Amino acid sequence: MEFTVEHQPNHTVIIGSGRLNMGGAPQLRQVVSETVASGHHRVVVDMGAVDFMDSSGLGALVGSLKTARLAGGDLRIANINPQVQMVLELTGMNRVMTPYATAEEAFPDA
Repeated sequence: MEFTVEHQPNHTVIIGSGRLNMGGAPQLRQVVSETVASGHHRVVVDMGAVDFMDSSGLGALVGSLKTARLAGGDLRIANINPQVQMVLELTGMNRVMTPYATAEEAFPDA
Protein backbone atom coordinates (compact mmCIF):
# COMPACT_ATOMS: atom_id res chain seq x y z
CA MET A 1 0.00 0.00 0.00
CA GLU A 2 1.30 3.42 -0.93
CA PHE A 3 0.05 6.82 0.17
CA THR A 4 0.60 10.29 -1.24
CA VAL A 5 -0.28 13.35 0.82
CA GLU A 6 -1.42 16.54 -0.90
CA HIS A 7 -2.14 19.63 1.19
CA GLN A 8 -4.92 21.82 -0.17
CA PRO A 9 -5.78 25.27 1.24
CA ASN A 10 -8.46 23.98 3.65
CA HIS A 11 -8.02 20.22 3.73
CA THR A 12 -5.50 17.47 3.04
CA VAL A 13 -5.96 14.67 0.52
CA ILE A 14 -4.36 11.30 1.22
CA ILE A 15 -4.29 9.24 -1.96
CA GLY A 16 -4.01 5.51 -1.40
CA SER A 17 -3.11 2.84 -3.91
CA GLY A 18 -3.03 -0.92 -3.51
CA ARG A 19 -4.81 -3.21 -1.07
CA LEU A 20 -6.12 -1.72 2.17
CA ASN A 21 -5.85 -4.88 4.24
CA MET A 22 -3.89 -6.15 7.24
CA GLY A 23 -0.65 -5.00 5.59
CA GLY A 24 -1.79 -1.53 4.52
CA ALA A 25 -4.05 -0.62 7.44
CA PRO A 26 -1.25 0.35 9.87
CA GLN A 27 0.28 2.56 7.18
CA LEU A 28 -3.00 4.44 6.72
CA ARG A 29 -3.33 4.97 10.47
CA GLN A 30 0.22 6.32 10.61
CA VAL A 31 -0.19 8.67 7.64
CA VAL A 32 -3.45 10.07 9.04
CA SER A 33 -1.98 10.42 12.54
CA GLU A 34 1.04 12.30 11.19
CA THR A 35 -1.18 14.51 9.02
CA VAL A 36 -3.47 15.41 11.93
CA ALA A 37 -0.53 15.91 14.31
CA SER A 38 0.97 18.41 11.86
CA GLY A 39 -2.17 20.55 12.15
CA HIS A 40 -4.15 19.33 9.14
CA HIS A 41 -7.40 18.20 10.74
CA ARG A 42 -9.65 18.02 7.66
CA VAL A 43 -8.64 14.91 5.74
CA VAL A 44 -9.97 13.19 2.62
CA VAL A 45 -8.83 9.67 1.81
CA ASP A 46 -9.00 9.32 -1.98
CA MET A 47 -9.48 5.61 -2.63
CA GLY A 48 -9.58 5.66 -6.43
CA ALA A 49 -6.52 3.43 -6.70
CA VAL A 50 -7.43 1.17 -3.75
CA ASP A 51 -8.44 -2.06 -5.43
CA PHE A 52 -9.44 -4.01 -2.29
CA MET A 53 -10.41 -3.32 1.32
CA ASP A 54 -11.11 -5.82 4.10
CA SER A 55 -12.11 -5.47 7.75
CA SER A 56 -8.58 -4.38 8.72
CA GLY A 57 -8.80 -1.54 6.23
CA LEU A 58 -12.24 -0.60 7.49
CA GLY A 59 -10.89 -0.57 11.05
CA ALA A 60 -8.08 1.72 9.95
CA LEU A 61 -10.57 4.13 8.39
CA VAL A 62 -12.70 4.17 11.55
CA GLY A 63 -9.63 4.70 13.74
CA SER A 64 -8.45 7.47 11.45
CA LEU A 65 -11.89 9.09 11.61
CA LYS A 66 -11.66 9.12 15.41
CA THR A 67 -8.17 10.62 15.25
CA ALA A 68 -9.35 13.48 13.03
CA ARG A 69 -12.50 14.13 15.06
CA LEU A 70 -10.64 14.14 18.38
CA ALA A 71 -8.46 16.90 16.91
CA GLY A 72 -11.55 18.92 16.01
CA GLY A 73 -11.57 17.94 12.35
CA ASP A 74 -13.10 15.27 10.17
CA LEU A 75 -12.10 12.47 7.82
CA ARG A 76 -14.01 11.76 4.64
CA ILE A 77 -13.58 9.20 1.87
CA ALA A 78 -13.84 9.72 -1.87
CA ASN A 79 -13.59 7.97 -5.21
CA ILE A 80 -14.35 4.45 -3.96
CA ASN A 81 -14.76 1.36 -6.11
CA PRO A 82 -17.70 -1.11 -5.97
CA GLN A 83 -15.85 -3.57 -3.69
CA VAL A 84 -15.15 -0.88 -1.10
CA GLN A 85 -18.76 0.35 -1.42
CA MET A 86 -19.98 -3.19 -0.75
CA VAL A 87 -17.85 -3.47 2.42
CA LEU A 88 -19.21 -0.13 3.65
CA GLU A 89 -22.81 -1.16 2.95
CA LEU A 90 -22.52 -4.65 4.48
CA THR A 91 -21.14 -3.19 7.70
CA GLY A 92 -23.44 -0.16 7.78
CA MET A 93 -20.41 2.13 7.79
CA ASN A 94 -21.70 3.96 4.70
CA ARG A 95 -23.99 5.81 7.14
CA VAL A 96 -21.00 6.91 9.23
CA MET A 97 -18.56 7.58 6.40
CA THR A 98 -20.50 8.86 3.41
CA PRO A 99 -18.43 8.34 0.27
CA TYR A 100 -18.00 11.33 -2.05
CA ALA A 101 -17.48 11.10 -5.80
CA THR A 102 -14.28 13.16 -5.70
CA ALA A 103 -11.91 14.52 -3.07
CA GLU A 104 -12.94 18.05 -4.05
CA GLU A 105 -16.60 17.30 -3.23
CA ALA A 106 -15.74 15.97 0.24
CA PHE A 107 -15.06 19.47 1.59
CA PRO A 108 -16.96 21.74 -0.82
CA ASP A 109 -16.22 24.92 1.13
CA ALA A 110 -12.49 24.35 0.75
